Amino acid sequence: MAEHVNAVLDPVPEWVPLDSVPAPAVDRGDLERRAAELGLPAVRWPEPFPFDSGVAALAATFAKQSGRVVAFTLAAMRQAFAAGRELGDVDNVLLAAAACELHPRAVLKGIESRGVAQALSDANGAAAAQGVSVVPAIVNEGGVVQGLDCLALLTESN
Repeated sequence: MAEHVNAVLDPVPEWVPLDSVPAPAVDRGDLERRAAELGLPAVRWPEPFPFDSGVAALAATFAKQSGRVVAFTLAAMRQAFAAGRELGDVDNVLLAAAACELHPRAVLKGIESRGVAQALSDANGAAAAQGVSVVPAIVNEGGVVQGLDCLALLTESN
């Protein structure tokens, strides 16, 4: 569903990686149906699912600092849900990074950086202050749309 965010929302939202916010329980069948309705490839679920996304969140934060957060996030979601690769595995995160022209060594240094960890922590705090309690979340002037409601918003906007 992330594939459609920038195309259907106006204004285009700022993409902010988070890692301390839980994802809602997922009805796999419903999500697969919605993906098909949007013309997206069939979902291939990584195992285990849900997975530990801490490394991916750090890499996404590094990508944000490099101006590539959208490209990285989309590449990571493709690795997870089009290729069925678990994003708790650093090699799968590096595949996503390479797809958006982030050098693997730079990403490895970034995910170990205190500055990147602090930026991610700050983003988590800011999201909580805005009322984000579940991801995905879209924050706009009207409030917060989060969890599976984001899917409905994107489906309605398409």
